[in-house]
Amino acid sequence: MCGIVAVLERSGIIPPRILQEMKVGLDGMAYRGPDGQGIWDRAGVALGHRRLSIIDLSPAGAQPFHNEEAGLHITFNGEIYNYRELRRVLEGHGFIFHSQSDTEVILAAYAHYGGWMRAAFPRNVRLCAL
Repeated sequence: MCGIVAVLERSGIIPPRILQEMKVGLDGMAYRGPDGQGIWDRAGVALGHRRLSIIDLSPAGAQPFHNEEAGLHITFNGEIYNYRELRRVLEGHGFIFHSQSDTEVILAAYAHYGGWMRAAFPRNVRLCAL
């Protein structure tokens, strides 16, 4: 099970000490995700992820994931069981994937479906966005 930390700073700037505290927090969760960690921050939002590699074991599956073109970023813990099927659908719409991760599929689905994500995840009503 992965570990996640997030910060939202309304001023738009996350102080370096807060980013350091995020790293310390992630280090403290190493038992939840011994396979790596990552932090992304921009414009007052920071996402941190402690990785337990299950689906995509390669470095390409590291989080947080980004879709810079759409301005989307995600850190995710869980598993999307129909991600292979959904990936094929999204590839048919022109999406190019750089990993085998279900998390990258979530990001592409959000870029494609937007607020209509239920079309992609009809049984999953517990996705959280920051």
